[in-house]
Amino acid sequence: MVRKIEFNRPHITGKALQYLAEAKLGNSLAGDGPFTMRCHKWLEFKTGCSSALLTHSCTAALEMTAILLNIQPGDEIIMPSYTFVSTANAFVLRGGIPVFIDIREDTLNIDERLIEEAITKKTKAIVPVHYAGVACEMDTIQTIARRHNLKVIEDAAQGVMATYKGRALGSIGDLGTYSFHETKNIISGEGGALLINDPSLTTRAEIIREKGTDRSRFFRGEVDKYTWQEAGSSYLPSELIAAFLWSQLEEAETITQARLDVWENYHYMLQPLEELGILRRPIIPTECKHNAHMYYIILAPEVDRKAVLDAFKKNDILAAFHYVPLHSSPAGKRYGKTLSNLSITDQQSERLVRLPLWVGIKPEEQEFIIKILKEAII
Repeated sequence: MVRKIEFNRPHITGKALQYLAEAKLGNSLAGDGPFTMRCHKWLEFKTGCSSALLTHSCTAALEMTAILLNIQPGDEIIMPSYTFVSTANAFVLRGGIPVFIDIREDTLNIDERLIEEAITKKTKAIVPVHYAGVACEMDTIQTIARRHNLKVIEDAAQGVMATYKGRALGSIGDLGTYSFHETKNIISGEGGALLINDPSLTTRAEIIREKGTDRSRFFRGEVDKYTWQEAGSSYLPSELIAAFLWSQLEEAETITQARLDVWENYHYMLQPLEELGILRRPIIPTECKHNAHMYYIILAPEVDRKAVLDAFKKNDILAAFHYVPLHSSPAGKRYGKTLSNLSITDQQSERLVRLPLWVGIKPEEQEFIIKILKEAII
């Protein structure tokens, strides 16, 4: 008898409680303590970014990018509609206008072929979102950005431990953002990071993150007191969050491989259904190394997605669809701008189903999931 199969189960490493105790005993509970510094160094080494700063969420990191780039009311930011609300909210809070364009049918990433026609005199940045930890076509996006003097902000919330042509996601554009939310691969409950790839932005990023003060420079002994320098906010996570995250980063390779094993098992078992033409498996371009953030299927148009999800629910399998496209949401219509018919976004979002994927899910549980899926659609 297969027990209830959760959609996600946060993975806890062996040293998490030990590091939490160390942080508490060391009386380092506020941000930027020893564990935070370890996480910063790991991210900088692993990604090759100029500097990394932990934040209390990926949302916070995205908000920092909007402040860093001096987004003003009326400025336009090009992004896909098929993304989480934080991608747009970060700029809307500064008066920016998200400009939604369509996604590619294969990877569900922003369609780089549509970016240039969306650029106007008001455009300030491009925000590629690496869906499911699979890279956008960054070479093309970077070339377009340079040609039009635009900044590139990588929303790599789902992209920790994934690469594009050997480069870590988040380390390619001017700025990158990570999420360590409990639904991600590497977690701290809530948490995120800002990756700074343009060194000229580092000092301001530290100031913005520390309530608009030069407190970070003060603790490094670079100034004899810290003062209010510019507008900012409190974007630091506590040292307890960093301690938990450090236990995850230490095992990032192991965690990623375990997820990849689960992903590959799904991919193998679903090949016959793809050959029947009733669903499509994820497509990974050859230049991309993904991180098994999720396993999704795209159902054929004639398949009733609600019936599939109902069958999963009836059998205690927690599967899910994903984003409601931002351009069709009330806030998206109010704050955003849509240049054309986003037909691929609408089509794929209505046919996508995400399957349970977490470290420790058993092969027999995956087999049961596929059994119920077959019964629902054949």
